Amino acid sequence: MNVLRRSAVALAAVAVVGAAAVPSVAAGPSPSASPSLPSGLFGTSDPTYDGVWRQSLALLAQDTQGVTPAPSAVDWLTGQQCADGAFAPYRSSTAADCGAKTAVDTNSTAAAVQALAALGGHDDAVDSALTWLKSVQNEDGGWGYSPGGASDANSTSVVIGALTATGTDPAKISKGGKSPYDALLTFALPCAKGDGAFAFQPDEDGKLTANADATAAGVLGALGKGLVTGPGEAAGDAACADGGDREQAAANGAAYLTEALAKDGHLTSALAGAEDQPDYGNTADAVVALAAQGGAERAAEPLAWLEKNAGSWARQSGPAAYAQLVLAAHAAGADPTDFGGTDLVKALNATGPSPTDTDEKEEEGKADSPFGTWWYVGVFAVVGIGIGFLISNRKRQP
Repeated sequence: MNVLRRSAVALAAVAVVGAAAVPSVAAGPSPSASPSLPSGLFGTSDPTYDGVWRQSLALLAQDTQGVTPAPSAVDWLTGQQCADGAFAPYRSSTAADCGAKTAVDTNSTAAAVQALAALGGHDDAVDSALTWLKSVQNEDGGWGYSPGGASDANSTSVVIGALTATGTDPAKISKGGKSPYDALLTFALPCAKGDGAFAFQPDEDGKLTANADATAAGVLGALGKGLVTGPGEAAGDAACADGGDREQAAANGAAYLTEALAKDGHLTSALAGAEDQPDYGNTADAVVALAAQGGAERAAEPLAWLEKNAGSWARQSGPAAYAQLVLAAHAAGADPTDFGGTDLVKALNATGPSPTDTDEKEEEGKADSPFGTWWYVGVFAVVGIGIGFLISNRKRQP
């Protein structure tokens, strides 16, 4: 699940204020820090569009490495939850409960579920969030970013991850007689028309267009996997074949990603008005998807490219980027503490409150990013013209 989804919300914010949009996948200056952010939050930039997402990824990444997060970091996340169980990307004040204007969403909620379930000891918060997610399931069995919004591959996949992370079988969570898997397969393209890729969602004419971000998400969703996964069973060369079940759809998606990565070892962004450039976050998500579907060897080449090239991107982007790389290394059976010469775990820890089981001190000048896997997550926004901008942008992603 991917950084494009989460980083896209920042592009929406840039679009709203009329500034030139700089793709987040490029190594650029870190966003300005906010002086009033709570100490438990990872990163120092404005968390308006991604606070819960980046916090959840950071906690998940720490957990995979046996790091016990700081209580303040976990408390910050649980404190963001609304009384009905949902999460918004960020609530600057939690003194009052969420109201009708609180922009809760499925992606933030599903990511928080996965993080809190992994950490343990938060059953009430997890159960409440799952109840809310089930209550906003669409009639086609899937989910959109916002409650009631049209289903899309990324949101449906990240919710599938939340269900499986809590021991819930997605096949048994149905609406209108349709399960999340049924919904997800509607976004899978046939081999002849899309080489087995997944689309984000149909365009206004009902056409599906191959989307690398949605494909990485779709592979994990079709496998019933979440943001954290280890290497799957080693398989032969990925090949696209029409028909079959969700496992075949995952194999088809892996074949598409393998082909897309073959030339340069990385995926590229194709944002309007910008030159194609490496998409580090989506490449990390592709590594997770490929490793989960066909074993560590299948993800070896893009992982090696990330080890060689992603260091500067992570340093400038911050906690979610470090977390994505940790999760990619974990999925492919690599060592996150020696990733191209960088200790990703130490670097991640330095962007937030000190873990309870280390002697590291919290750094005042911590790195930061509002963005991260996969998943946004996609092209989503919660306010104003950002929604139209982001959805249009996602549909252009090859």
